[in-house]
Amino acid sequence: MRISTAGKWFIAGIVIASIFGASADAQQLDQKVGQQFDQKFFSEMRWRSIGPFRGGRTVAISGVPHQPNVFYMAAVNGGVWKTTDFGNTWNAIFDDQPTGSVGALAVAPSDPNIIYVGSGEGLQRPDLATGDGIYKSTEAGKSWTHLGLRDAQQITAILVDPKDPNRVFVAAEEHPYGPNAERGVFRSTDGGKSFEKLLYKDENTGAADLAFDPANPQIIYAVLWAARVAPWEVRSGESFISAGSGLFKSTDGGNNWRPLTKGLPEAADGLGRIGIAVSRSEPNRVYVTVEAKKNAGVYRSDDSGESWKQVNSDRRIGGRGPGAMGIAIAPDNPDVLYVANTTTWKSTDGGKTFVGFKGAPGGDDYQRIWISTENPQVIALSSDQGAVISVNGGATWSTWYNQPTAQFYHVTTDNRFPYWVYGSQQESGAAATLSRSDYGEITFRDWHLIGIFEYGYVAVDPLDPNILYGDWLTRTKQDIGEYAKVTPEPVRRGEYRYTRTLPVVFSPLEPHTLYFAANVLFKTTDAGNSWQVISPDLTRESYEIPANLGVFAASDPEKGKHRGVIYAVAPSFKEANTIWAGTDDGLIQLTRDGGKSWQNVTPPQLKPWSKVSIIEASHFEAGTAYAAINSFRLDDLRAHIYRTRDYGKNWAEITKGIPDGGASNVVREDPIRKGLLYISTEGSVYFSINDEDD
Repeated sequence: MRISTAGKWFIAGIVIASIFGASADAQQLDQKVGQQFDQKFFSEMRWRSIGPFRGGRTVAISGVPHQPNVFYMAAVNGGVWKTTDFGNTWNAIFDDQPTGSVGALAVAPSDPNIIYVGSGEGLQRPDLATGDGIYKSTEAGKSWTHLGLRDAQQITAILVDPKDPNRVFVAAEEHPYGPNAERGVFRSTDGGKSFEKLLYKDENTGAADLAFDPANPQIIYAVLWAARVAPWEVRSGESFISAGSGLFKSTDGGNNWRPLTKGLPEAADGLGRIGIAVSRSEPNRVYVTVEAKKNAGVYRSDDSGESWKQVNSDRRIGGRGPGAMGIAIAPDNPDVLYVANTTTWKSTDGGKTFVGFKGAPGGDDYQRIWISTENPQVIALSSDQGAVISVNGGATWSTWYNQPTAQFYHVTTDNRFPYWVYGSQQESGAAATLSRSDYGEITFRDWHLIGIFEYGYVAVDPLDPNILYGDWLTRTKQDIGEYAKVTPEPVRRGEYRYTRTLPVVFSPLEPHTLYFAANVLFKTTDAGNSWQVISPDLTRESYEIPANLGVFAASDPEKGKHRGVIYAVAPSFKEANTIWAGTDDGLIQLTRDGGKSWQNVTPPQLKPWSKVSIIEASHFEAGTAYAAINSFRLDDLRAHIYRTRDYGKNWAEITKGIPDGGASNVVREDPIRKGLLYISTEGSVYFSINDEDD
């Protein structure tokens, strides 16, 4: 574990409340305030995996030439994993690196010990993680070196010259929420020691995919993508697009590029992201899957990209974007084509017709496809439910139930012993896992599904841990499998605004009281059978369009005039009628009379669309609360944690000692030891032992 003694916050390798229970430990820690920490004090502390053993969203995947049993895959929130037995078991090989978000990886064809990893999801969506550049291993994943391109935030593709492992091409997507210059296509000829920018359009256009001509590595295809995620959640699509996207080709190793446009959708058609594949057996044959508002689908070229024709317009197959853009060609037959979407599809007639190749269960949204050039029967798929491998052309597949790669929105616990941990997992639904096992280790048998949606909160009934409430508001009784939809009727009818992660929180003082939030706050005292609205709309009425949206504001039909939702709810631990509420458009509101009246107590530093990720009401003082502000959607990756001790009249930012580079997600106060705080940023967990006081 690493401990940082800079400032007042310390970086922790585990949630450390348990070691402060004994008075001797607490006194020892008190004596070290303001002093240099001895690393030995924390040397035995480790994170431990508690599962559940089910794959999370995964994009990057690759096999290894001449090693048919070896594969690498990378989860967008779970780091890099390796298997040496065709996916029967996976081992984490990236956990000691400062980022866990990976969207691209490549194994050098001429030296399988050399692996390049590109961090960041490489997607455009409202719940994504960012990275910090390119990594390299020369020991098949045993150790890693950071190479550069730190400000790219999202790497979408990596190409390694088939004969020269030091010649590398990188597609850098962009800041998802703002403009930046470190984007486009980069090249290194010295193994990543330095990079030069080759293909760049402007600060709003990134690179989304790369492909070599298999017969000539001097011929390179590249995809540029001009897109921006809005600070609010856009329901008609994951991102806004503008002119600038397109397919490009270089015939001189990347020095010069020209666009390939004949027959493809144009900017006027709403052209977005493109996925590309070049036939190994017939290099003049190229396929693309094209995202566009008009004429989306699968396109084919038989003259190395000079001209194109649409071969399939079914959006179930191609063009759905922007995430599912994987496409691959069988190395021995240019007419055999695979396209990733909600199902992975296969064509044997050059894209004219497709049949379902791999669907649910095991990947309701597929991402990328890797096919062995030595044996086309060996195929690997990445999806929103992990990675799977087939050695018989898709007849059977390895399991995704051996990859604890997470992507949970929120986690909570109950009060049993041993306690259970609950959370909603992207794409797979909610799960519960035991915090310890009777078998010496937590295994596959120690978790189960709990019948709740994939997004948001899970709230455990404080009077009966068998009863759970989940986002979109569901109630389940675990022992008999009873499932009931208890969403307030006006929310079901669309009378209130909502997003994918809505608070569901019990009062700590009134165990029959449950709160649920949209853009107003709801309250129930009868298990969700009836609901009472106890607030007005608590979001911003108006604001200036955030500057980071830039030229993409023109793509928004509402021109930035959106309203937010309540994103965080914190009932007081000391006063039953005191409730804090935070919105995703940057407001903090307070009631002290159970919702009869509300006061705007927002810190003046909060800008519109500064998401109030979590509010933590103090366990010790009714007027004290902490707020974690996630400003990532304003293109700000700094941590922002605020504290008030006077019911929001005054706020202090308490982030001294926390480095830039990771937006803040959560702040929690230890329920037993006053002054002990924990916060989590995008990549680290920190603690303070004195309430972040001087």
